[in-house]
Amino acid sequence: MDVADFDFALPPELIAQQPCAARDDARLLVLDRAGGVLAHSTVASLPGWLQPGDVLAVNDTRVFPARLLGHRVPSGGAVECLLLERLDRGRWDALVHPGQKLRVGERVRFEAGGRAIDGEILERRNFGRRTVHLNCEDSDAAGDIDAYIDAIGHVPLPPYIRRPDADADRERYQTVYARVRGSVAAPTAGLHLTEPLLGALATKGVDRVEVTLHVGYGTFKPVRGEHVEDHAVDPECYTIPAAAAVALNAARDAGRRVVAVGTTTTRALESAGRHGTLAAGEAVSDLFIRPGHRFTVVGGLLTNFHLPRSSLLMLVCAFAGRERVLAAYAEAVRLGYRFYSYGDAMLVL
Repeated sequence: MDVADFDFALPPELIAQQPCAARDDARLLVLDRAGGVLAHSTVASLPGWLQPGDVLAVNDTRVFPARLLGHRVPSGGAVECLLLERLDRGRWDALVHPGQKLRVGERVRFEAGGRAIDGEILERRNFGRRTVHLNCEDSDAAGDIDAYIDAIGHVPLPPYIRRPDADADRERYQTVYARVRGSVAAPTAGLHLTEPLLGALATKGVDRVEVTLHVGYGTFKPVRGEHVEDHAVDPECYTIPAAAAVALNAARDAGRRVVAVGTTTTRALESAGRHGTLAAGEAVSDLFIRPGHRFTVVGGLLTNFHLPRSSLLMLVCAFAGRERVLAAYAEAVRLGYRFYSYGDAMLVL
């Protein structure tokens, strides 16, 4: 498949820079996997589209303030560091800027509110990535450095949100059920859900299970080649709790629908269930879901609108068909839907 087959025109003004005033005020395009667009509504209408016995699967990962702004020592030049993954107590895989200038052995410092984190570049990697050692006054325990990161760090808003992060983003760029720290990007389909809406779904008889997949920087990784098959997604860690595996396997055996909230949840479920019975436990997913994938767990999908040529768009096209999805996207553009992380949503049934 050609990557160009997953392109579409998007006016820049449709890229949402701010969230809706209320989470479930976001617009909802409902798409039938067989027939095309069914309706235009809002996320608040979600209980009307799901059925008793459906299982709603969500990703309970929690975004941490992974973006550190500071300066080089002793020159004072500006430095930006995006923490991607903790390698051990003090070492991190990080994306740094200016990437070409920060060499092995260079020291950096991040400080705010009377707290400071000192860092040293340990290893150069590709595309501006570095292995960085971080320490602070109380760095004997990982929890202490986490507290400093929480105090000093900034919310890692995606690069297409062209404004500085604000205090409100600390809560708004987080799902209401986020609890397991570890993501550098939010599982954005879940940003639309509220406690009252989840309560209404439970009252209707829609069960809910929580899985965890920590979203890495690879979610923004462009598909660089000409052919889809040449692309590889970055591996991401996920966890399926035992109770969630039992509930999901029971639903599947009974022919009840599993509705995944977001592409990250979809990757976790399809990875865990790809060889039959959905397996509980911790694992790493390198599954690239693209047209041709046979879905074994997911029967419905709530998702945001994704970037052209992205692996996330290819996942949605695998679930609902490329032509139908691109036609729905064209209609969403025509009707002024808001795109990407803080944008509107699509429900595929």
